[in-house]
Amino acid sequence: MKLVTTAREQVVEELRLGDKFLLTTHENPDGDALGSLVAMHEILNIMGKDNVMFMSAEEFPLPYEYRHLPLQDVSHELPPDAEMRTIVFLDCGNIDRMPVTFLRRDSAHIVNIDHHHDNTHFGTANLVVGDASCTAEIVYDLTKDLGIELTPSIAEALYVALVTDTGKFQYENTTAAAHRMAAELIDLGVDVHAIFRRLYENVPVPKLELLARVLGRVERYDEGALTVSYIERADYEETGADENFSEGIVDHIRALEGTVVAALVREQLKEGREGIRKVSLRAATDLVDVSVIAREEGGGGHRQAAGFSTTKSVPELIAFLRSEISAQL
Repeated sequence: MKLVTTAREQVVEELRLGDKFLLTTHENPDGDALGSLVAMHEILNIMGKDNVMFMSAEEFPLPYEYRHLPLQDVSHELPPDAEMRTIVFLDCGNIDRMPVTFLRRDSAHIVNIDHHHDNTHFGTANLVVGDASCTAEIVYDLTKDLGIELTPSIAEALYVALVTDTGKFQYENTTAAAHRMAAELIDLGVDVHAIFRRLYENVPVPKLELLARVLGRVERYDEGALTVSYIERADYEETGADENFSEGIVDHIRALEGTVVAALVREQLKEGREGIRKVSLRAATDLVDVSVIAREEGGGGHRQAAGFSTTKSVPELIAFLRSEISAQL
């Protein structure tokens, strides 16, 4: 019997030897989370494994950018034999980012595949590659270990994850390995232009109106160390925008000249979430690690992109952010 010596080998063995899997990701899933989920689902299907994709119904509807992904098979209910399944977490740096209590139980057998540098290694088996451009890059590498030939649909899911988590290959996590991965996926038939159009163009009019309101409220503090704007509940109602239309808006704030950290504060629309604000943070330079700030409020993320939820008022929140940013500068 082969001796398993590395985290990668352990995860490969878990996937090869396991019979039944439950695949999931973090709350408010982004392109990397969803692309990795879809790709792993098809990989396990090719391997002949019984596997179920699971996300809470509260995560739907997804941002319109990702609705073209084949997520029709996602279950909103745990299967009857959920307790017997190996849970595969994809792109989840902290198990607290999974709101379903059952999946956080102590007895759960968890395979944790992720690239967040602050991952808490909450799994039974943990494959955490902090210098990977995205979790999909790790999934892509696993296909080599598993001997899986990439299909066009796996390639497209991985490319969506790659292009979104690298900010169209512009963020600091964009590596030579990421470009090599992109090249292979394109060779497999990924239509780069079509994916770009789905992700970044064909913008709904209500989203443009929401963006206009956000840009009209931009406030700057400490000579641009913090650039912040906000979305109120009424903005969604008056523009006709879905809550998920706020996806990507913070990047417009980040682009403002002189910005060190950009923040977008959003009031929640969902029933029972009154008084809770979601905060998206983006660092425009390497001077501040916004994941450190997010963790102070129970959130997490990357050095340059992170987020959290809070009950702080907007003035309290701004004071908190200014203090945290100042402490790192």
